[in-house]
Amino acid sequence: MNSFSRLFLLVFLSLGAGLFAMDWPSQAAQITMNFGWNDEGLPHLGVSFDADGAITAADKGELLYRGTEDDTASRLPSPLGSWIALDHGDGIISMYSRFDGGLQTPVPDEVDKGGALGESGISGWSSQKGFYFQLFDRKERRWINPSMIITALNDTRPPAILSVKLADTQGKLIDPSQAKNVSQGRYSILVEAVDTIRSANENPLAPFKIICILNGTEAGTINFDTYSSRDGSLMVYRNGLIPVRQVYAAVPAYEAADVWFSRGQTTLEIIAQDIAGNTRSVVFRLQVE
Repeated sequence: MNSFSRLFLLVFLSLGAGLFAMDWPSQAAQITMNFGWNDEGLPHLGVSFDADGAITAADKGELLYRGTEDDTASRLPSPLGSWIALDHGDGIISMYSRFDGGLQTPVPDEVDKGGALGESGISGWSSQKGFYFQLFDRKERRWINPSMIITALNDTRPPAILSVKLADTQGKLIDPSQAKNVSQGRYSILVEAVDTIRSANENPLAPFKIICILNGTEAGTINFDTYSSRDGSLMVYRNGLIPVRQVYAAVPAYEAADVWFSRGQTTLEIIAQDIAGNTRSVVFRLQVE
């Protein structure tokens, strides 16, 4: 765990144990898209579920807002259909969206943990029955990966690294597994990596971390911990906060690092890690001319 991740956890630990008592809004739903997934060039800012049935509160909280499919929510990143926001204190908000708008479950002003919020459905920008769950820190203006603070689902499968490409300054893509000789210069390292929880038949998910190591030194690490809003731009942490467009431009891959290859023998290692700590790595040995 790097210094940023340690700092993030210390901040949340300071908020008290209550936050870490959160549960998933459904114990039976299947994840279809998780936090950080490259969603056509933008990060997925929550967790989407395929579900049929009740959605419950992740923790006790105050009803902050309840919207219907006809409402406009200009401050949110996408049309959410019928949705609910709960305030858990210390600036932490949970949001549950894409409810079945026709089933209006009564929701009190104070909601208990596990309290019913509504039924999963098809509303907003959704094409299949389910719901969308998000956590937001209003104090720090950042979206939070729910898997950071909610007990992770049982996962013993390491991520899969589907492809690694080198993009030169002219945009030419090079496969390091095929081209053993490359020219000296600057390259972007594009990594397509996915994770599944239980079986390869499940929907592919985003890994929790992608690490690029050049000649034994960490050259770039993408952390799918949080996404911050800074001056109207969405930022991701990759060796410091940078605009998400620099990481998510190469759909469906992630730009894991921007490196300089000097002449001689070069070793490039890519590591993908999931939230449970399972890892997968690939190593390329290149001759730089």
